[in-house]
Amino acid sequence: MRRLLSLTPLALLGACSGADILNGLTPKEGYRVETAIAYGDDERHRLDLYTPDTGDPAALVVFFYGGSWENGERGDYLFVGEAFASRGVAVAVPDYRLYPDVRYPAFLEDSAAAVAWAHRHHQGPVFLVGHSAGAYNAIMLALDGRWLGAEQLRACDTLAGAVGLAGPYDFLPLQSVSLKDIFGPEETREDTQPINHVNDSAPPLLLLSGDEDGIVSPRNSRVLAERQEAAGGRAQARFYPGLGHLRLVGALSRPLRGSAPVLDDIVAFVQRESAGRHRGC
Repeated sequence: MRRLLSLTPLALLGACSGADILNGLTPKEGYRVETAIAYGDDERHRLDLYTPDTGDPAALVVFFYGGSWENGERGDYLFVGEAFASRGVAVAVPDYRLYPDVRYPAFLEDSAAAVAWAHRHHQGPVFLVGHSAGAYNAIMLALDGRWLGAEQLRACDTLAGAVGLAGPYDFLPLQSVSLKDIFGPEETREDTQPINHVNDSAPPLLLLSGDEDGIVSPRNSRVLAERQEAAGGRAQARFYPGLGHLRLVGALSRPLRGSAPVLDDIVAFVQRESAGRHRGC
């Protein structure tokens, strides 16, 4: 059964705010944060930039959060910024416009604009990482050339790789009323699915899921990896025993980092692709 239920992030600790708790337990030293950097004209076109104190980072990650394309704030992701900065990787966490103010493809257009900002301001390799709905944004930018193309960029030139955490990549038919509204008429929805944009020129993909994810089925990661490889591209799916939808992104945080090697695996991917990637299309 294809499942795409609520993608609201970080209800990790019952009635408490999971983000507040994780951020409250996140070290405040070892990195610098610049907040509310404009990457566009809308009030949601702002990003926070985390850079390690250890020197100029070789790689930059653009991290897209989840929230069913209806919720999310960049300020909730201090724990993600610290996670990558602690490994010497810079992180940009952009806000993007949300439903009901916008619908598909506005959040992809915003994501592409944030990547264009990163491309202009970072000389080294740029990677995309996203969780849940944010993983959809990241992987669509990597596979479907329309969105970066609108910024006069190509994924194969601009991106060294893309990582999806618990992403929905093949989630038709839609059941939710709001998702039906977000993704438009039924006759055009096939075009909104990452699974239908696999190609051999895309940057390498790392698709991560918890094997106990009851919100976005791990099938999404497995099938997309298989289809992308069959199309001649590079993709790998990895599954973490005992992790659900929210604990997967929570495993990036300092308090939960020991629950699964999610951060280790992403950083290893960033380092490997930074060192050995083929540059250019």
